[in-house]
Amino acid sequence: MFEKQAAVFLYAVSPVHLGAGSMLGVIDNPIQRERHTNHPCFAGSGIKGAVRHGFEAIGGDRTLIDRLFGPESGSSDLHAGAVSFGDAQLVAFPVRSLKNGYVYATCPQALGRAQRLLTLIGMPVGWRIPEVAEGHCILANPELLANERLHLEAFEYEARVSAELPELTKDLANKALSQDPAHAFFRDKLVKDLVVLSDTDFAYFAENATVVEPHVRINAEAGSADDGGLFYTENLPPESILLAPLMASQTRTGRKEGFMDATGVMLMLRNLLDNRLIQIGGDATTGRGLVTVRILEV
Repeated sequence: MFEKQAAVFLYAVSPVHLGAGSMLGVIDNPIQRERHTNHPCFAGSGIKGAVRHGFEAIGGDRTLIDRLFGPESGSSDLHAGAVSFGDAQLVAFPVRSLKNGYVYATCPQALGRAQRLLTLIGMPVGWRIPEVAEGHCILANPELLANERLHLEAFEYEARVSAELPELTKDLANKALSQDPAHAFFRDKLVKDLVVLSDTDFAYFAENATVVEPHVRINAEAGSADDGGLFYTENLPPESILLAPLMASQTRTGRKEGFMDATGVMLMLRNLLDNRLIQIGGDATTGRGLVTVRILEV
């Protein structure tokens, strides 16, 4: 039984490829998506595996890895780990804008799910989530508008400037991003340039506005492209924001030696991960998968 709960905000600094295998279609290497919303997501197993893999590199004690995350497959020392990461759900997604470069797009559904998770870990938020019709949007910054409309990619939206939205955006920015001065620009931009679209309009961008890159497989002997070696890889774009649950229990090795209670386990994770840059997913050698971590605990 997990005794301690926390929320983990993951902010993409580079494109992130947490792969889903293969699929029929143009994209050969797609990213993971939820079945019911088709929003990009990070599987909890992928997050846990990435943290385990980089545990020593970020300052963790190597001897604690099995105690916290469970033993390696095939080990004779079988016991459950003390740490559980849930799937990360999409909260905000960057979309190219005619004004100010890009906006952080979200929708009532994404905000509602984030609000629910924060409430379940004992951190209730009083966000007033607006209702938005298709083809419309709600925003806080009128500077984003041209001719009283918001232009995202090739689409334009009827816009309403809300005096209440900044209360939500400030709280989200303070929770999702580090208070470090290096993040000040992006905290301020999230406060000003968060845009609430309808669930339907947001889903379109979440499905079609990811980063798709062509790759070519090179023949080692000829030094040229292999026949049929062209393939396409999908990435979650930088500036995306996701939220996942984190749970901790006491260590379950069955031995008194090295025992840690749930409070100690959670404290160790916070000290190691909070406000840190970690790597998640594939293509690490090409700079993919860099995310900053923010852990919120009551």
